[in-house]
Amino acid sequence: MPKPPRKPELATTLFLTPGMLKVRKLAEAHLKASIAAKTAVLTSMLDEVARFVATVREASEKGATVFFCGNGGSAADAQHWATELVVRYVKNRPAIAAVALTTDTSALTAAGNDFGFEKVFSRQVEALVKPKDVVVLISTSGNSKNVLAAAKAASALGAKTVGLTGEDGGELADLVDVCLRVPSRETAIVQECHESIGHILCAAFEQA
Repeated sequence: MPKPPRKPELATTLFLTPGMLKVRKLAEAHLKASIAAKTAVLTSMLDEVARFVATVREASEKGATVFFCGNGGSAADAQHWATELVVRYVKNRPAIAAVALTTDTSALTAAGNDFGFEKVFSRQVEALVKPKDVVVLISTSGNSKNVLAAAKAASALGAKTVGLTGEDGGELADLVDVCLRVPSRETAIVQECHESIGHILCAAFEQA
């Protein structure tokens, strides 16, 4: 009589070294934390996500440009989402006016050198943003000084502002028109949730 097939998980685990088993546990813990945070977004933040999308999309439909900024991983998000709006997310459709304030190395280094790192985004906001535009400000802590300065500059111009932050929202929460606070204090987990929210924004544009 043939033996029953071995469970795939058990079979795989038998061939893992102690170092690999540690990585497996690390991966399990990280993925569970990510799933928990995204589940919290699903159950408690859909209204905020809808408000975010509506704010950006309604402004864009009236001829506005969507500007994005953030530091580090959030700078990558800014560039990622701006690119997907300009080029495409999934479908071929008309281009959407979007700019990442994180990509012009000459502007960033000149502003940083002449005015300080806190001004690298706000100086560009002062030059490029119009009252009808939307500025999306990404900061996992909500306390990045250059992002806060950009929020203040955008508000002073009359532009709409949206913040994407972590759990407590930091100072940014009080400076923006709409704030999405991912319910986590872990930077990596917050960034993963921000990525999903950014993709929802892009998908909503193409659905429209």
